[in-house]
Amino acid sequence: MSLKQFAVLGLGRFGSSIAKTLYDMGHEVLAIDNSEEKVQAIANMVTQAVQADSTDEKSLKALGIRNFPCVVIAIGQDIQASIMATLIVKEMGVEHIVVKAQNPLHGKVLEKIGAHRIVYPERDMGYRVAHNLLSPNILDYIELSPDYSILEFVATSSMIGKTIKDLNIRAEFGINIMAIKSEKDAINVAPRAEDLIHEDDVLVVVGHNDDLREFEGKMAE
Repeated sequence: MSLKQFAVLGLGRFGSSIAKTLYDMGHEVLAIDNSEEKVQAIANMVTQAVQADSTDEKSLKALGIRNFPCVVIAIGQDIQASIMATLIVKEMGVEHIVVKAQNPLHGKVLEKIGAHRIVYPERDMGYRVAHNLLSPNILDYIELSPDYSILEFVATSSMIGKTIKDLNIRAEFGINIMAIKSEKDAINVAPRAEDLIHEDDVLVVVGHNDDLREFEGKMAE
């Protein structure tokens, strides 16, 4: 898996979940919050945790935020601080900015000032967002148990036109394809080895978390 770098601003329940999940998946994570207590709580679960004001441009510049390909702004209830942090990060030229919104109106404002993706905590759990950040093809990630999960993703360009047998996912990664959902919402449950993968097909696979992590890394390359 290619190593990626993420900065997470705001370490409430949502931000902490994203930061820890990304770090557990083997990526470098800089976690930032103005609360010393929250920073200390996550210090051993990320690459680096720093107490800083996410709305202070000088602090963010000093931390090298402009060098991170992806920044997640997960500031709590302070909508003004969320907007300010988004503006600062946008002006720094960060390639991909993901921001937590409190409501649809807040989300619209964030979109207008340059956020690339808006997430709503009530709908998007932190670990799901974390997995999606690694590959835009990933639509959903559902934990079945501490060890096993279900991954739902859009077929990559390299998969289109191949059969299930050609993909060889089970032999290579140890995960199983449960179903294929087509563009017309038809669901092929327990697909056969000779079934073809078409453009925009959505595959649903199940497997051990370690195997899924390896598979996600392959998709993200």
